[in-house]
Amino acid sequence: MAVIKRISPGSAFKLGALVYAILGFIVGIPFAFLGMIVGTATAARYPFIGAGFGFFSLILFPIGYAIVGAILGALTAVIYNLAAGWVGGLEVDIV
Repeated sequence: MAVIKRISPGSAFKLGALVYAILGFIVGIPFAFLGMIVGTATAARYPFIGAGFGFFSLILFPIGYAIVGAILGALTAVIYNLAAGWVGGLEVDIV
């Protein structure tokens, strides 16, 4: 069995940013469709609010999720490294 004794916070930062950016894009897709529907339904009164939110959700959600995921990934790696120093790390069976 291999023991994971340390996780690099920089590596966890990059991986967390990428994974959460992809998740943010997936979550942003329904908001984009909803924004387009609302933008079409309220076009007479608020022509660009709904459609604009729909478009920008495909940009803002991945960016916001990536920032949060990167910070939490690095923080989790630091906490794991502290805990692994106390109890010895995570045992993994690599095939």
